[in-house]
Amino acid sequence: MRLEKFISLFILIAIGVGSTTATTTPNYEDALSKSLVFFEAQRSGKLPHTSNLSWRASSGLNHGSQENVDLTGGYYDAGDNVKFGLPMAFTTTMLAWSVIEFGKKMGHDLHNARDAVKWGSDYLLKASCHLPNALYVQVGNPNDDHKCWMRAEDVKTPPPVYKVTPSNPGSEVAGETAAALAAASIVFRGIDAQYSKKLENAAVKAFTFADKYRGNYSESLSSAVCPFYCSYSGFQDELLWAAAWLHKATKNPSYLNYAKSLGCNADSDSFSWDNKYPGARVLLTKEHLLEKNQGASEFRDHAERFMCSVLPGSPSMSVKYTPGGLLYKMTGSNLQYVTTSSFLMLVYSKYLLVSKQSFKCGDMSVDHHLLRQVAKKQVDYILGVNPKGMSYMVGYSSNFPRRIHHRDSSIPCTNILSGAVSCDAGFQYLHSSGPNPNVLTGAVVGGPDENDNFADDRENYAQSEPATYINAPLVGTLAYMAASVRN
Repeated sequence: MRLEKFISLFILIAIGVGSTTATTTPNYEDALSKSLVFFEAQRSGKLPHTSNLSWRASSGLNHGSQENVDLTGGYYDAGDNVKFGLPMAFTTTMLAWSVIEFGKKMGHDLHNARDAVKWGSDYLLKASCHLPNALYVQVGNPNDDHKCWMRAEDVKTPPPVYKVTPSNPGSEVAGETAAALAAASIVFRGIDAQYSKKLENAAVKAFTFADKYRGNYSESLSSAVCPFYCSYSGFQDELLWAAAWLHKATKNPSYLNYAKSLGCNADSDSFSWDNKYPGARVLLTKEHLLEKNQGASEFRDHAERFMCSVLPGSPSMSVKYTPGGLLYKMTGSNLQYVTTSSFLMLVYSKYLLVSKQSFKCGDMSVDHHLLRQVAKKQVDYILGVNPKGMSYMVGYSSNFPRRIHHRDSSIPCTNILSGAVSCDAGFQYLHSSGPNPNVLTGAVVGGPDENDNFADDRENYAQSEPATYINAPLVGTLAYMAASVRN
């Protein structure tokens, strides 16, 4: 047996080991449906009557009123009542990419997935309506919000709004907004051509703004975004990411040329709301592998170096794996890196399969099958195939986290407790040892530590807080897995 084949076989065996208590194949279709319900729980604005969650009600109907701009709608990022533009735009981009790559595998959930994209893109259109003079990027002061534990429905005072302008730029958030709008325009192209074109035009404006007025939004907005969503990777990755999506949306070669001209050579082993390099390179590599565009060939090496950095057994692996087999990047909300990496693995697996290609990590040969197996291991772990036998998706299976770091989920709903819960009075629910009264169906929490340990503790936000950007890439991954079981 050739050495490279032996190594690949060893890896396929290795990713299947680990002490687990759940061994049955997860119900990916059920998990997919639940993962989309979570986005309904995170909605701000006027909620439709078709909502699947009786314990949520309309909120934030006065957002933007101080500046005479309509900023209703959109998503609260996690367990608080702030609408952060950077992670919200990334969430929308990843939901759209999930639909673009795996929408045909979503079955009856495709409609709900599109609705989730549209709830984000509708808001981003509103936030972009004053370009090129301003892009509204946040509703709510996180420092003040985190001093309160309240239901979103009880917040009556209009929260402050934040914007980036030519004199106070924010290329990261403007670039991500452009990417989200461009990706969403592809989702709706064959459904609502007028809306799709509106999204595309807004994406072009946002990208032009991001590129023309270059600057770090963390510096422009300082304590309003830091340390919550500081941009540590800079804005070059968002410019590359936005250009990649605009190239895909418009087919205008100038965006590919722009992406190449940036000269972004830094590698990264994490793909997240902050760092877009791996995602941009995988997306651009499709142009090379499937569209046979040689102009995009330079991005393939970067994309495959990312894969090698996260694959177990790779000589260039730079992440850790827990004893139970979970990819482990860092302490806070580690599952966000698991869901993004798994998504990229499956997307790249798809590209390799169609193009009949493979690549190497040193002497280790990597094909579409290996990438799919590693991604499946990660998804299965999230859904309960792990040493704790615990699903880290709320409401999936019978063993899942009950004490979620989430304001609306932890406080009895207005149907039960009709009176407003004040800022200070709400902390009794944060500190309560009982389970959340409202099940946050489909939410994926931050997840276990590097030793597979998990504290079902509402006050341990690093492990128990969910976020939209953890779920968004998982939507596409679950769609793929559900289809693989059906087929």
